[in-house]
Amino acid sequence: MARRKSTRGSKIQPSVLTMAFQTPLNISGTNSYTVDLSQAASLLNRRFYRQGINWAVAGFKIFSKDDAIGTIQITKLPNTWVMSNAWEKGFRAWQKMNLEAMAEAPSARPKFLDFKVFADAFHAQQGSAANLLPTDSASVEYVPGEWDYSTYEIPLSDASPANSVTRDVIAIGANYSGPGASGNFAVSLIEGYAASRALPNILEPNMPADAIDASGSVAENWQSALFNEGTTQDSEVLLDLQAQNNQAPYPFENDGIHADTMYPGGANQAPNLQLHDRAYVTSTTVGSTNHLKGGNFPCGLVRFEFSNSVQTTYYIQIDLIPGNHRGYLCEPMTEM
Repeated sequence: MARRKSTRGSKIQPSVLTMAFQTPLNISGTNSYTVDLSQAASLLNRRFYRQGINWAVAGFKIFSKDDAIGTIQITKLPNTWVMSNAWEKGFRAWQKMNLEAMAEAPSARPKFLDFKVFADAFHAQQGSAANLLPTDSASVEYVPGEWDYSTYEIPLSDASPANSVTRDVIAIGANYSGPGASGNFAVSLIEGYAASRALPNILEPNMPADAIDASGSVAENWQSALFNEGTTQDSEVLLDLQAQNNQAPYPFENDGIHADTMYPGGANQAPNLQLHDRAYVTSTTVGSTNHLKGGNFPCGLVRFEFSNSVQTTYYIQIDLIPGNHRGYLCEPMTEM
């Protein structure tokens, strides 16, 4: 039987599906490290992968040579509509800023121009130089190329001696939470998105107070009173409807209690990365090896946190899934 030719669109390009990393020698205590899967894939395959994709991961295997009793935790950017919309709005603003600047100088466009963001303030403070890099089978790290995270240039007033102020970009957390490795303060995609959106009404429906006055000879809600048959419970029911389940099930600015926006992943609600999985390393852990589940990782940003009782080096294996995005299963952040 003749072999059917694959169409160009369905061909899965060859790509490295197992990525290996190792941490520095951890002192006892808690230590955190960030992996940027797009950076790692660019190094391993010697071709450019944009950061703005949602990566699919089959699973993780983490082990150490020592009996390092403690915990392992993997976190990531929130897998929510808020993160998806905040990323896209931040990307569109960055793209517009660049296009306007290049309108009269299109040749200034860098070949590898890409919207890359830090995960959070910790990542920005560490800088790209602290990202874990992939290693080969002899545990030798790959030599990195350029991996610059994006910035916004925010115009200043005419009275200022400078034209603009440079801001790094973090995905979650509060704005201006401290200078990063670059010396710049950072702005948050989720906080920026929250500040740009209208708020819900405090009450839905926002019923008039007269709605509950539906009895007696001078009833204000006389249309409801028309159908009273002596003593009924309509006024009590309307009172319940007015007072119960008429406000959003999440906190928001000016809801009568909270004075600021409360988007998940912003400054005031779950300001940390989203939990993906965690495991305990005990004296009975076979081979000091833990297997943690796979999933999807927005922007390919993965945070590992190790709490260990003795000095040790952790070895991390990330298994990816083959697919049609230059050899990997993933989707653009704009389609998340």
